[in-house]
Amino acid sequence: MDITGEHRIAASREAVWATLFDVEALKACIPGCKELERTSPTSFKAKVQLKIGPVSATFAGTVELQDIDAPQGCRIVGQGNGGVAGFAKGASEVTLAADGEETVLSYVARAEIGGKLASLGGRLVRATSRKLADQFFSSLTERLAAP
Repeated sequence: MDITGEHRIAASREAVWATLFDVEALKACIPGCKELERTSPTSFKAKVQLKIGPVSATFAGTVELQDIDAPQGCRIVGQGNGGVAGFAKGASEVTLAADGEETVLSYVARAEIGGKLASLGGRLVRATSRKLADQFFSSLTERLAAP
């Protein structure tokens, strides 16, 4: 399953980049995030509670930032396990482009799912994934716009 998106953020590329590495900012912006801990300069572990259609579960997972080209972009690789709900794993290429005083954040993500999640059907999972990504970027945009 592939998901793509682009978001315009009213902040400098450097500010957006710094926020993408800020544990407290990420925890506040990730929908359903219960725990987020940095385990190395480029990796995190997390617990996130999500509801996808009729399936509700807490996912425990890891995220690693690779191919870091500050402040232009990076590759984000992650996996999570939700017990009987199933698993998800994937990777995303994130790029930040300066546009005047704003930043255009673009991403291309590829995800694989299994377990009960896979039985829900690609359309529902894709729609929920897109909704969660939009919630994350809306929260990130609001956080960066706050004085």
